[in-house]
Amino acid sequence: MKLDKYALKAGQDQTVFEFVSEGSKGVIRKVILFQPTTEPNLFNLAFGDRDPLTGDINDMAISNNGDTDKVLATVVAALYIFCERYPDAFVYATGSTATRTRLYRMGISRFYDEVQNDFFFYGQVGDDFPEFELGREYDGFLVKRKID
Repeated sequence: MKLDKYALKAGQDQTVFEFVSEGSKGVIRKVILFQPTTEPNLFNLAFGDRDPLTGDINDMAISNNGDTDKVLATVVAALYIFCERYPDAFVYATGSTATRTRLYRMGISRFYDEVQNDFFFYGQVGDDFPEFELGREYDGFLVKRKID
C-alpha cells in the first residue's frame, strides 16, 4: 500500500506488533496480535489500544485520532510481515462490534485493488467463507497470502 504507515515494533516470533498512533487526541499505543486458534494454521487478528494500566488490548476503545488510513496501512504492513514468517497461515479478523466490522469492510474495499494481488480474501457469511465481493456485508474476514 502506498499510504504512510507507523513504524512497527515486532515481537521475536512476529505475532505481536506495537506502534504509536499520533493525532488529534495525542499519542496512543496500539497493539496487533496474531493469535493461534485450535485450527492448524488459523490465526485470529486482535487489534486495539494498549491499556496503560494492565497492558492488555482494549478492542473497544474509540480513538478518533484522525489517522485511520495510516493505522489501517500499519495493520496491513504487520499482516505482510506476519505472512512472510508464516506463509501457510490464514488470518481471521472481525470487529469487536458490528460497526467496526463494517469499518473494516470499508477499509478492505477502499484498498482492495492494491492488496488483492498479494492476498486471497474471503468474507464470512454465517459459517461460510465465500470469496470477498465489493459492496457485500460480512460478519468477518479471512485472508491468506498468495505464494508465488
